Amino acid sequence: MTMTLETKTPPIYETRVPILPLDLAPVEDVKVNRSAVERRAATLNTRRTVKKEWQAAWLLQSIRVIDLTTLSGDDTPGTVRRLCAKARQPLRSDLLAKLGLSQPLTTGAVCVYHEMVSTAVEALQGSNIPVAAVSTGFPAGLNPFKQKIEEIEASVKAGASEIDIVISRQHVLTQNWRALYDEVKAFREACGPAHMKSILAVGELGTLKNVMRASYVCMQAGSDFIKTSTGKEPTNATLPVSLVMARAIRDYYEQTGYKVGFKPAGGIRTAKQALDWLILMKEELGEAWMQPNLFRIGASALLNDIERQLEHFAYGRYASMQYQALG
Repeated sequence: MTMTLETKTPPIYETRVPILPLDLAPVEDVKVNRSAVERRAATLNTRRTVKKEWQAAWLLQSIRVIDLTTLSGDDTPGTVRRLCAKARQPLRSDLLAKLGLSQPLTTGAVCVYHEMVSTAVEALQGSNIPVAAVSTGFPAGLNPFKQKIEEIEASVKAGASEIDIVISRQHVLTQNWRALYDEVKAFREACGPAHMKSILAVGELGTLKNVMRASYVCMQAGSDFIKTSTGKEPTNATLPVSLVMARAIRDYYEQTGYKVGFKPAGGIRTAKQALDWLILMKEELGEAWMQPNLFRIGASALLNDIERQLEHFAYGRYASMQYQALG
């Protein structure tokens, strides 16, 4: 049994989403039918299922799009190095051989606080795995603006090639779209060559309509990705809110021709959930958005469950969690 992973899209960082002038027309025209969104989200994993070798292939693909994350107050250089080793080799050698995987497999990126960027860069040297840094006063985003810019610049200087910024939720809640646009645009300019993911913190935006409006503004301001959550809010990534953001990305692509990436984060812990979000990408945006340059899953514990499911596929049994490598 030999498994291959399709990579039809351009490599990561080949193109950038440009900064466009603020256009409030699509923002003000937003209409969201919450009941319809929830019905559609509820049927996503019932309309399409993947089984056996197809499920294994999709799970392998989900590993390729994971931003393997550690954002804890007790992070140490040792914790980060161990996480980077897991990113370099997310599956055990014997399992890779059993699956007959014919090409190298790594995670999409490693995501850390600024303090750990240099450690991660050093640990990943030679692997081509990007280091993503959370920034701009993550998770609350309430630091002074000057400090937010300085934090982005410091992380880029330390070697981060992706910056996950958090927006000021007050701009969305007060409908101050110009302030949101100016803020995100300034963040994008500070990122320089590093790709920027804009975290909307959807659990704190109040309505799905606000989520879609904020998505449009962040994309116009040059966000390479829009991301659901910090993972620190009471409500993080859900399928209904992800569907709304995916529709915003689709509309933006149809209007401008620019492809913006999507990253759900927070609470995605099981292989089944990873498949749900891949199905969402396949159904709403197409195969291009199933690749690492346009789709990431922010997670820490997810990889262990995926490995258990792949072991069951390969050997017909589940391994105890004590046999899974620590992330």
